[in-house]
This record gives sequence, C-alpha cells and structure tokens, in this order.
Amino acid sequence: MSADYQSVPQNEAAKRKVEQMELEEDDGGVGLKPTLGLVQGCTVIVGCIIGSGIFIAPGGVLLGTGSINMALVVWIICGVFSMIGAYCYAELGCMIKKTGGDYTYILDTFGPFVGFIRLWAECIIVRPCTITIVALTFAKYMAKPFFPDCEPPDESVRMLAAICICLLTFVNCWEVKWATFVQDIFTYAKLLALFIIILTGFYQLSQGKVENFTFENTEEDMTKIALSFYSGLFAYNGWNYLNFVIEELQDPVKNLPRAIAISCVLVTLVYVFTNIAFYTTLSVPEVLGSEAVAVTFAERMYGSWAFMIPIFVAMSTFGGVNGILLTSSRLFYAGACEGQMPEILSMIQVNKMTPAPAVLVVALLSLCYLCSSNIYALINYVGFATWVSIGLAVFCLPYLRWKHPEWERPIKVSLIFPIIYCLATVYITIVPMIASPVETGIGIAIILTGVPVYFIFVYWKNKPQVIQKLSDGFTKLLMKLIVVLPPKKSGADTMPKAEEAPKINVDA
Repeated sequence: MSADYQSVPQNEAAKRKVEQMELEEDDGGVGLKPTLGLVQGCTVIVGCIIGSGIFIAPGGVLLGTGSINMALVVWIICGVFSMIGAYCYAELGCMIKKTGGDYTYILDTFGPFVGFIRLWAECIIVRPCTITIVALTFAKYMAKPFFPDCEPPDESVRMLAAICICLLTFVNCWEVKWATFVQDIFTYAKLLALFIIILTGFYQLSQGKVENFTFENTEEDMTKIALSFYSGLFAYNGWNYLNFVIEELQDPVKNLPRAIAISCVLVTLVYVFTNIAFYTTLSVPEVLGSEAVAVTFAERMYGSWAFMIPIFVAMSTFGGVNGILLTSSRLFYAGACEGQMPEILSMIQVNKMTPAPAVLVVALLSLCYLCSSNIYALINYVGFATWVSIGLAVFCLPYLRWKHPEWERPIKVSLIFPIIYCLATVYITIVPMIASPVETGIGIAIILTGVPVYFIFVYWKNKPQVIQKLSDGFTKLLMKLIVVLPPKKSGADTMPKAEEAPKINVDA
C-alpha cells in the first residue's frame, strides 16, 4: 500500500513527507499507540456507562418492580451482574489483546460468520443509533433554557445534535489525547452532579425522610421483574467498552482489570445512592410520572439553582457521545483489520495516529440516523442483540479453557462466574422476547440482513477482476485524501503460550 501511495505525483515537500511516513512505518510508527493510563481507562468506562438514563428515567426499573425497595434490589443485582461480566472480560482482554472487544473474542472462538453477524448488528445499527440518541438528548437539554415554556423545535434539536457529533468527530480524528481529555473532564462533571444529588439524599435521610422505602405493591409477575432487569442492565451498558481499545491501554494486564473493578464498583455505588436520594423526596407516582426525575428532584430541593441539573445532563450526554464514538470507531477498525469491513477502515492517519476513516464512518452513519424518525423503535428492535453477544463472549471463556488451555492467561477467573452470567443472560434475554414476540421477530430479521452481506462481500474471495480494481482504486483514492496508511502488525495480535508468564489464580 505504501508503494502505491508513493506513486502519486507530489511536490518535494510532499515527497519528503512520504519518505518520513515510510520510515515511521518501518519502525512500527504507524499504528494505534498505548496512550491510555489507568485514570483514562476508568473515565472511558464510567463515561460510557453513565449517560442520561440515571438523570432522566430511573423509573424504568421501578415500573417493573412496583415498589421502591424492590427497585433498589434490582439496581444492586444489575450492578453485581455487570461486575461478574466485567470480571470475565478481564480474563478475555488479557488473553486476547486485540482491539475490538467481544467481537474479536467471538470471531476467534466461533469463526468469521458468527463474528460478522455480531459486527453487523453492532456497527450498522446499535452503535450509530446509540450515538444519535445520546446526541439528541444532549441537544434537547442544551436547547431547553432557550425555550422555557415549550419544547424546543425538532429542527433545532437535530441541528444541535449534528453539531455535537461533528465536533467530537473532529476531536477523535485529531488526537487520541484530545478525546481522552474530553472524556476525563465530562466524566468528572457528571460524577460531580451525581455526588451533589447523593449528598442531598444523605441530608434527607438524616432528617428522617424514609417513608417511601417499602416493599408495598411489589410486582409478582416474573415477566415484569425480568423487564425491570432489562431496564437496569441498559443503564449499566458500557462496562465492556475499554476492551474495545485495549491496544491503546498502557500495560493492559495490570490496568484493564483495575480499571474494570474501580469503574464497576464506583458506578454501582453511584447508581444505588442516587436512586436512594431520589426516593427520599419523590414517591412512586411522582417518579413514574416525571419526564426527567433528576430535574423534578432538583426543582423540589434546589429552588432557583435547579437549572444546573439540565446543564449537567447535557454535559453527561456530551461526554457519553465522545466515549461511544471513541470505542465504536475501534470496533469498525478491528472489523477491517480482520477483513470483514472495507480495507480503508483499518488505516491510521499518519500524523495523528488515529483511526480517522473509522471515526468518520461512525459519524456519517450516526448523522444518517439523525434524519430518521424511527430511531428509537429501531434500537428497541435490536437491543437484545447486545446482551446476546455479550453473553456469547462470556461463554467464550470456558470454551477457550477447553479448546486452548495452552494460551496465556495472566488472570484466570473461577468458571462459576461465566456459568452464572450465561444462565442469567438466557433468562433476561428470553423472557423479554416472549413478552414482545413481534418486536423480537423484527429485530432478528434486521440482524439477519447481514447474512447475504457476509457471503457476498466477505466469504466470496475470487470476485471479478474489474470489481477488485474498482475497490483498490477507491481505497487508494481515500488513502491519498485522508493521508492514511495500514498499521504495522504488532505482537498484540498473536496468542502467547501459557508458559510465557505465570498465572494469577483468582478463585470465588
């Protein structure tokens, strides 16, 4: 590819630039760099998990449980469940040190077809839709102060969401350190807002405001209880995102499990105490009837300072868009490196060392969904695929213990944890499917559209010469426009043997 790149007519300065790029490539200079430390790893996870949900709609869990105490139990169980999954991902991430997270685990375990179907659902629908929805929430809360007596115009909200996506796309293309700096600042901001709410809750408890904490009217229908777990787990979604950028994490064997443990414990405590704070002031009907629980709570407790909460929600969602964009681009990049996405998406910008093509494609897809009026229905249709794929990735752990016992495992968890996680995943996935068979069927049909795409564009290798020339020509054109080169393969792409490092046995 570098030879083809050099063949482009250039002036002397451009030629010197190409020579420098080729020297960097020979030295292994072109590629993703390990720039994320432990703090940045924690802010990636926390920033991706905590979005707008805890501020706006914690009532989703309460709706399925019926009582406040049972809702708190569900929040705690969801946090513990996420910790178990993250614990399993720590072993997988330290064993398979490749960008892409659970996609690479499924690909290496079950083969290219299953890996591609997981990649298709996540890249084409789930990630871009999620970015768009979070950006729309940001835009709505940013515009709200200018329209205090009515809803902001839809066109204004969508335009502001587009600006948010474009701005963060530039940041992520320009430099990884810029993206992580944005992630750090806005993660601290959302934690500050939640700590203010929590401290207010502690004050309320000290004043004896405990009358709402009962098990009265607890729901007895297990289907509704399962749906409440579904809502709770969606609030914890994002704990696995650091695994998608593991090649950019410094000393992943040490920092990955530490970042996962710190982040999951912190988010669980914050979520539980924030809910307790809400319920010291708001009753069940008030929580269920509120469009934004944190705003209602602030209006009740903070008076003229209540306007700060919508600002914090906007900051939280802005950081959420950044974190999802950062990690999603690495999923596209990983798919391209495995030959399951267009080759251009595996390229690295030679000056900034960022996967600029992958970032741009994620942003373009998100902007396309921004024009859709059915985006919320679409994400609901295929949302179950996220939990199926995570459960399948966790199942890779015991399967690889049996299939490849020789692979190095710096962290080795007890098998009871993946077994518990997989069984629970089956329950929380199957029950909502039974409760909503039509929506589930539509979601499965959408995901299966990836089957013909796989056989035509991935499995079919000996395509006509004219198609291959057109594809290569288009790839070279984009390489020249964006100034990108293929990354040099690193040692992280290999699977070391178990004898190369001692194991750390962590039993239940």
